[in-house]
Amino acid sequence: MSSRNVLTPGRSRSRARAGTRPARASRVGDRILFALCALAGLVAVLTLVDVVLQLVNNATPAISRFGLGFLWHTTWKPGFNIEGAGALIYGTAVSSLLALVLATPLGIAIGLYLSMMAPPRVRATVGPLVEMLAAVPSIIYGFWGLVVLVPFVLKLEPGLHDALGFIPLFGPPSTIGISVLSAGIVLTVMILPIISALSRDLFLTVPAELKDGAAALGATQWEIIRGIVLPNTASGVGAAVVLGLGRALGEAIAVSFVIGDVNTIHTSFLQPGATLAERIANQFQGALNNLHLAAMFYCGLIRVLIGMVPSSAARSIASRFDVNRTLGGGVL
Repeated sequence: MSSRNVLTPGRSRSRARAGTRPARASRVGDRILFALCALAGLVAVLTLVDVVLQLVNNATPAISRFGLGFLWHTTWKPGFNIEGAGALIYGTAVSSLLALVLATPLGIAIGLYLSMMAPPRVRATVGPLVEMLAAVPSIIYGFWGLVVLVPFVLKLEPGLHDALGFIPLFGPPSTIGISVLSAGIVLTVMILPIISALSRDLFLTVPAELKDGAAALGATQWEIIRGIVLPNTASGVGAAVVLGLGRALGEAIAVSFVIGDVNTIHTSFLQPGATLAERIANQFQGALNNLHLAAMFYCGLIRVLIGMVPSSAARSIASRFDVNRTLGGGVL
C-alpha cells in the first residue's frame, strides 16, 4: 500500500482542524451579522425614545400650564393666551380621514387594474408614473393645490352645497376655495401612490393557481377579486392604508398652502381649518415667547401619539384577520 493512501493520526487531526475552520468562520460571521442587525434595531428604538423624551422635555411648560385641557380647548392666541390645540387635532383628523376615504378605493382600484387587468404595455407605463407621484416634493403639491386645485374647488363648492347642503359636511362654502376639502384632495393625491403601489405588489403575490382554478370553475373576475385576491391580501392592504394615513397625518407644507390656518371647529368640509403639523411649520420659527414654543412642542408630542394609534389598531386588525382565515374562513 502506498504511503500516500495511509491516513496517519497526524494527518487526520490536521484535516479535522481544517474542516472546522470554515464552520468557525461561519459562526463568527453569523455573530457579527446578528450584532449589526441588533444594533440597527437598537438605534431605531433609541431614536424614537429620544424624540419622545425631547418633545416631553420641551413641552413641559405647556403641559404644566394647560394640562390635558390642551387637547380640547380651541383658543390659540400666542401673543395673549394659548389654551389648547383642540381645533388643530380636529382639523388633522378630519383632513386625514377625508384623504383616506378618497384615496383607499382609488388606490385599491389602481392596484387591481395594474396587477390583473392592464395590458403589459399599459402596466409598464402607468405603474412607474403612479410611483413617481410619491417622489414629488411636498411644496410642489402645495403650489399645485394653490394654483390649480383651489380655483377648481372654489367653483365646485357652491354646487356641492346646493346639492348636498342638507348634510352638515357640505355646509356654507368658503369664498376663496381654501378649505378642508382642498387639503383633503391634496393629501389624497399624496398618499395615492403609497396605497396603489403597495396594493399592486400585494395582489401580484396571490398564487396564479388559485385564480386560474376559480376561473376554471366559472368564477367571474369580480368573484375572483372578491373571493380570492382581497381576502388573501387584506392585512397587507390594511398596512398600506395605515402607511398612507401616517403620511397624511404628518404632512405640513402642502397642507399649509390650501387649508387656511383658521383655528375653528366646524362640521363643513367647505370651510378653512388647521392641522397640528401645519401650525408647527407656520409658527415654530416665529414663536413669540417660551410658552408659545412649548405649546408647539406639545402639539408635536400629540402628533406622535396620534400616529401610534392607527398603527397599533392596524396590527390588531391584521392579526385578527389572519386568525379568522386560519380558523376556516372560506376563499370563495
